[in-house]
Amino acid sequence: MSTKQIPEPVVSRPWRSEDGPRPRVTTWPYGKGPVLAVWSHGKWRDATVQARQDWADGTVHYQVEVDLRGDRNASTRMYRWPQPGLRDMRQPRG
Repeated sequence: MSTKQIPEPVVSRPWRSEDGPRPRVTTWPYGKGPVLAVWSHGKWRDATVQARQDWADGTVHYQVEVDLRGDRNASTRMYRWPQPGLRDMRQPRG
C-alpha cells in the first residue's frame, strides 16, 4: 500500500461495562514502552506506548503518546490494533 492510500487510524472509544469483563491492562513507565508509528497528516509519527489493553473479545488496544502534527504537542490516543495507519516500529514504514 503506498503512503497516499494509508488512512489515518481510527481512535478507539474507552472500554464500557457492556463490553464484558474489564480489559487486562499492561503499562510501562513513562518513555519506556514499545514504540509504534502512527500515520498522521501525511507522515509516520513515532508514538510511545503507555498501555496495552487486552479486551475480553480478543481485541487489543494501545494507548499511546504521539505528536500528531509534528508541532511538538503530544496527545494521548487509544487505537485498536491492527490498522493500516499503525505500524510496529520493527517493521519498515515504506
